Amino acid sequence: MKFNIEIFQRPKLAVDFGTANCVIIHNKKGIVVREPTVVAISPSEKRVLAVGEEARVMLGKVPEGVEAKRPLKNGGISNYRLAEALLRKFFDRALGRVRLLKPEVIVCVPAGINSVEERAIIQALHSVGGGRIYLLPEPVAASIGAKLPIHTAAGNLIVNIGGGTSEIAVLSLNGIVSYESQKTAGDAINDAIISHMKNKHNLIIGELTAENIKIKIASAIQVPLREDLVLEVSGKNSKTGQPEVVAIRTNELVEPIRAILNHIIDAIKRVLNRTPPEIMSDLIDRGMALSGGTAMLHGIDELFTKSIGIPAFVVEDPLTSVAKGLAYVLNNIDEFRRSVKVS
Repeated sequence: MKFNIEIFQRPKLAVDFGTANCVIIHNKKGIVVREPTVVAISPSEKRVLAVGEEARVMLGKVPEGVEAKRPLKNGGISNYRLAEALLRKFFDRALGRVRLLKPEVIVCVPAGINSVEERAIIQALHSVGGGRIYLLPEPVAASIGAKLPIHTAAGNLIVNIGGGTSEIAVLSLNGIVSYESQKTAGDAINDAIISHMKNKHNLIIGELTAENIKIKIASAIQVPLREDLVLEVSGKNSKTGQPEVVAIRTNELVEPIRAILNHIIDAIKRVLNRTPPEIMSDLIDRGMALSGGTAMLHGIDELFTKSIGIPAFVVEDPLTSVAKGLAYVLNNIDEFRRSVKVS
């Protein structure tokens, strides 16, 4: 009789549990979850109604008695009950409901995470069936996923801009030389778009509409007239309370978005000010890597290049760079003992 030895091998999961999106990589199956970090529940029935994309489209649209929310804010768990419910569904999808062995799990955390936030994520992962838990700073994971040579003595600059946080770090020899966690990222850009639409057009829009505007036509820089895209946006007139459709253009969004991006630019400059001078020449030669979902904003690399004086480039598949870095570290854990925390 032949036995499938793989059945008795402990599975490994790399979990990028972000404010806006969750990506999970299984060591044997590859990417098994790539969904928005949103959950819809019925508190009265104590039942999860939807998770991920199915729950995201419910934001701002659910009837009384149903909650559709993001359980994370600024990179940390803001609603433990919802975070646990979401992770449980995602773990079932990744591992199946019947599990012989608890998986090893590596999860990224903001570089400046506090002890309370750290305990919350560890407890949530244990409660949904996680075995040994490894914590890895997000900039390290993003750099490895972006294939930056952080194992060398030369410096590398990563700017990972997600939904809730922007993680900026200079890395060398698999460790962080200087860093800053900035609680200004993609969600703040959405809020800026919402405020702009209300102030300029008297139009009230929700989070989903703002996200759609950002993805379809928003830009970090002024674009030529031929590229100044137009998008019709539906919402509620703030004065009449009636439905209304307004046409907006790419270039009118640059200023409100730039106000948010300037906070990130200032944070990058502060990190560089704390970086040893010997490393600065490496950063100029190698450039600044941009990862995370917000790195896909049009023109952000050009803006950062002009503002910082270091060439900026968007990494390949910026949305999954953190998860890919986590997966690599989990399979080569001994290389990164100085950066990983075990629970």
